[in-house]
Amino acid sequence: MARLPHTVEFAAMTIAKPLLMIPGPIEVSPAVTQAFSVPPPSHLAPSVIEAFGASLELMRKLWMAPPESQPFVLAGGGTAAMEMAVANLIEPEERVLVVNTGYFSSRLAEMLRRQGALVVEVEAPVGEGPSAQEIEAALVGLAELGPIKGLFATHVDTSTGVCLDPEPLARLARRYGALSVFDGVCATAAEEFRMEEWDADLYLTASQKAIGLPPGLALMVVSERALAARESRRATAPPMVLDWQQWLPIMGAYEERRPSYFSTPATNLILALPVSLREILADGPEARCDLHRSVATALRRAWQELGLEPVPRRAELVSNALSALRFPAGVDGSLVGRIAAEGVIVAGGLHPEIRGEYFRVGHMGYCLTQPAMIRRTVEAVAKALAAGGRPIDVDGAVEALGEFGDAAA
Repeated sequence: MARLPHTVEFAAMTIAKPLLMIPGPIEVSPAVTQAFSVPPPSHLAPSVIEAFGASLELMRKLWMAPPESQPFVLAGGGTAAMEMAVANLIEPEERVLVVNTGYFSSRLAEMLRRQGALVVEVEAPVGEGPSAQEIEAALVGLAELGPIKGLFATHVDTSTGVCLDPEPLARLARRYGALSVFDGVCATAAEEFRMEEWDADLYLTASQKAIGLPPGLALMVVSERALAARESRRATAPPMVLDWQQWLPIMGAYEERRPSYFSTPATNLILALPVSLREILADGPEARCDLHRSVATALRRAWQELGLEPVPRRAELVSNALSALRFPAGVDGSLVGRIAAEGVIVAGGLHPEIRGEYFRVGHMGYCLTQPAMIRRTVEAVAKALAAGGRPIDVDGAVEALGEFGDAAA
């Protein structure tokens, strides 16, 4: 069989490439791909030191954090970031409250139990979120037993698509003398978070979601108050690789553009990180959140046109970073495979109570700047539903998106 010319072959491969629309990893920008796709540099290379230091400075801007806060960038993922927060802040027998909105909230609660904490969870039915009144009532009851060390919450739980408002939770934590810790893995750079204004203590994430990198980095920004809590702990130190005390001089050196070493960073990802952060911050963090909101609103119109209902039960709980969508009557998990056959990769359900009842579409980061990707996703879902025997107006679903492309371009 004759081979195509290289340029034609490459074009064919590009056309055939599936579009990755899961809630992380996500499609990344060409500039990020270019920055990442170099021979692995030394962790002491000037380019890595500059990229690392710049990233720490840019993270404070994206988190809208105070200048005295401390960013951390480590090799790892969102789970590693969660473990780092728990290991540094919590000692055995300390009381903590967990606001549980799904699978990853439960994981956080389990980490805290393994740390020896006394954990109280405020839960809600799948697709719901506890009210501020319920959370405060739980804080009142817990405070009667003694001091509360921390309030832990998941900003957006990837398993359900439920988005909580962090501001009242951070203020409640202050009122009861607790640290406020937020898992922002599926929210950072997609949902609003104002660390300084809300007086929050820790916000963590991972590189493969709205931050816009491949997987492999754990990121967080920590308040002075939280750093002091680590310094004053009475029990044994955290595992060395998670210990802020080990990493603080390293972060400080990189921010001062000096070489340093404790454990080898993911150097290619470090080179790409400031590229992505600058893309996000080009018009300010608020503008990036507005873009996510605009595209998510357009997608909700399309999903409604297709008869797809969200897992979150109230509009104010629906995330702008992903859509968790219930299968219509007569449709099952085979829909995910049919969508893949149309060239778009989406995710199945994750929450154990409803795993077989829904699927998830990620819409964050670079794809929001490419209206064709959003339209292609809606078209693939619509065609997959139609292939399953449902009467679907594919063109109508795409048209329901409206003029979002002007905001996203």
